[in-house]
Amino acid sequence: MKRPILLYLLVSLLLSAHLDALADTITVTSHKPLHLAVYGQMEYLLDPTDTLKLEHVMSQGQFKPVDKQIPTFPITTDVVWLRFTVTNQTQEGHLKTDITYPILDEIDFYYPTEDGSYKVVESGDLRPFKKRPFNHQNFVFDLNVPAGATRTFFLRIQTKEPILVPAYIGTEKEILNELNKDDLFLALYIGVILVMFFYNIFIFFTTRDWSYFYYIFYIATVGFTQICLQGFGYRYWWHDNRWFTEQSVQWGGVLSGIGVLLFVKNFLHVRSKARWADRVFWFFILAYSATFFLVLSGQLSMAYNIIDLLAVSVVLFILVFGLIRAIKFKERLARIFLFAWIVFIVSIVIFVLKDVGLVPYNIFTSHILLIGSAVEVVLLSFALADKINTYKKEKEESQAQALQASRENEKLVREQNVVLEEKVAERTQQLVETNNDLNTALVSLKDTQAQLVEKEKMASLGQLTAGIAHEINNPINFVTSNIKPLKLDIEDIKTLLSKYEQLEKQPELQPAFKEITAFKKEIDISYIHEEITSLLKGIEDGAFRTAEIVKGLRTFSRLDESDVKFVDLHEGLDSTLVLLRNNIPQNVKVIRNYGELPKVECYAGKVNQVFMNIITNALNAIKDKSGQGEESLVITTSQEKGMARISIKDSGTGMTPEVKEKIFEPFFTTKDVGEGTGLGLSIVFNIIEKHKGHVVVNTAPNEGAEFIIYLPLKITHLPN
Repeated sequence: MKRPILLYLLVSLLLSAHLDALADTITVTSHKPLHLAVYGQMEYLLDPTDTLKLEHVMSQGQFKPVDKQIPTFPITTDVVWLRFTVTNQTQEGHLKTDITYPILDEIDFYYPTEDGSYKVVESGDLRPFKKRPFNHQNFVFDLNVPAGATRTFFLRIQTKEPILVPAYIGTEKEILNELNKDDLFLALYIGVILVMFFYNIFIFFTTRDWSYFYYIFYIATVGFTQICLQGFGYRYWWHDNRWFTEQSVQWGGVLSGIGVLLFVKNFLHVRSKARWADRVFWFFILAYSATFFLVLSGQLSMAYNIIDLLAVSVVLFILVFGLIRAIKFKERLARIFLFAWIVFIVSIVIFVLKDVGLVPYNIFTSHILLIGSAVEVVLLSFALADKINTYKKEKEESQAQALQASRENEKLVREQNVVLEEKVAERTQQLVETNNDLNTALVSLKDTQAQLVEKEKMASLGQLTAGIAHEINNPINFVTSNIKPLKLDIEDIKTLLSKYEQLEKQPELQPAFKEITAFKKEIDISYIHEEITSLLKGIEDGAFRTAEIVKGLRTFSRLDESDVKFVDLHEGLDSTLVLLRNNIPQNVKVIRNYGELPKVECYAGKVNQVFMNIITNALNAIKDKSGQGEESLVITTSQEKGMARISIKDSGTGMTPEVKEKIFEPFFTTKDVGEGTGLGLSIVFNIIEKHKGHVVVNTAPNEGAEFIIYLPLKITHLPN
């Protein structure tokens, strides 16, 4: 809130009768280079008509000694003249005066020249700041008092606010030190205000507690008021705006009054706890708002008096209300707030007592308002934090009570429904057991179905391959066994023809051989010999290839090898590729990278079935790939850590991680309905597990797939 000037004036008037006048002349020495002009060291003269010039003032000689520590005057339309005399007993010729009350509208400083005449320096916060002799919010003037000389100076002051003239006189060094101290205290105060302002903004957006919003508004208005009263805003921001400068102090008083009322009303929950007090708060807020319109209309002196009266009333009312809530109702928040509020009130009292002389005027007391305001802001911030903790504790207690009530209700319901719960539990147990039995039966059914499909498929395939092998093998054996005698017979015929050609040399047989020679040319005997050789070779190659297919069928099915035997896995891979030769597209290159691999103990037919299913899936993946090019199917074998490693890698479509996780599940398939049973890879997985091996799948979408099968070289005690 604004400085309570009215309270200040009341105290000063009550105490002024007990103060003794001091010496009139202010003597600046090397031992005491700085003085505060107090009591009779300042003399005053009032000019109600605003017509007196310096010559009249000097000639009339009606000055009266100031009977207070510093010159103070209530709001008046009179022009106030002040006179003080300075003696310089230092070696410096440049003394200065610093008037630390920066909200004087007009202040004219009259100083003597060497010829005895006076010149004037016009200053004040309603005059251009750039014309000030010293760049500061305080009024600083040069005192041209030569060493050992005495000079008298005059001040002419006119303003719409109360007049306070705390004037320091001293050497240039001491005055500059005082100015730096003022700036330091003001900078520290602004720093505290800014820290509290932004800290509480952060807390507000974190907690969404509107108490912090009103406190942020209060901090901003209090800070703005002090900046106006200390002349800091005028110095740095609005010194070119006469209208705003003239009204800024009143604005600060109105806004800070409204800010503190809104904050206290919300902080102490006035509306819910004391409706009568809430109405009083609203009365003060409306009164401040009405005063604001007086300020805008230019009634500054009247507005200032009303603001002072409201300030004293609000301070006392909040103090009394806080005491009632803290003592009578023992509210913790009220006690914390009251402590912070009393700190601020004490700072005001010290400030007033300092000016009337009951408290020494020093660096602490001259800045007590800034210190008290900053401490109050910090303490109220702590009070808000404590309020949050209080709310948190109350919320926890409320939650605990609600939890206790919920537990009691739960206990009642549990006791009332115990019989029903037992029956439900029994029925649930029966359903769980039945469900478990059904799940077990379903799993068993699926396994049995998969085994039946596998056995039926293998049995059908075995019968088919055995029948084909038997039916083809007999005629092929017949063809194969007859090729060699046929070759020998044809050779004999060739030999016989050769002998006939020898008879051609006998003269008596020449006529007959001419006819034979003509016939030989007619039938082209040389071509017949070549054709017979070619036909025999074709018959022989066809018989060999057919025999190879039959061998592949027998190797794949292994119907005559139902027991565990040592087999050549390369032979099984080759037989599988022979059977799938017609399914391999033209653009697919089959690459066999066979390594050194001993014979492996296994069920040969089942292992061949593994090869058949994986290679078939690989060829289907390549066929399904869009943008066909040069594709490949790479089969690599090696021995790794005592196990046979068979890698079957294709350049097909690959699989997503989701598909990869499910490929070995029974009946899972990515093919359309009717195109696949989803049992192929499930059978593969079971066969590999039966051989105590494992399979690894490396794949990614559009990057193909690689199935790596690991089989032990020797297995014993295989599970059924």
